[in-house]
Amino acid sequence: MATHIASGWIAPTVLRLALAVPFWRSGVNKWDGFLQLNPTAIYLFSDEFKLHLPGGPYSYPAPGLMAFVSGSAEILLPILLVVGLFSRAAALALFGMTLVVQLTVPDGWPIHITWAAMALALIAWGPGRFSLDRVAGIERA
Repeated sequence: MATHIASGWIAPTVLRLALAVPFWRSGVNKWDGFLQLNPTAIYLFSDEFKLHLPGGPYSYPAPGLMAFVSGSAEILLPILLVVGLFSRAAALALFGMTLVVQLTVPDGWPIHITWAAMALALIAWGPGRFSLDRVAGIERA
């Protein structure tokens, strides 16, 4: 009985919240107001962050756009996860962002692998009973 309750709503709800938190925190630090990126966010993408790919590291293309897209996704996707709406898609997008973060900060893999595991669990098993996806009929029992 306890296992059914945990797998039905507690575990997926905690997974959604746990995955949302680090991205939300990163996102709110990129903004000075509504649609107003702070200079630090742009600076990071233009001067500090590099993609560690073979033959690199390489600078991010269009750093202002990258900061805007990243900051927007880091606000919107965690909100979707917390309320459990389009949860699998939000988790997939955060999984993709995790891969990019890993390419940017390769030494952060112990944390990044936990984000990836949470995202993959949500993609595979869904948001659970306590979600708007369930209420809206996007996810079934």
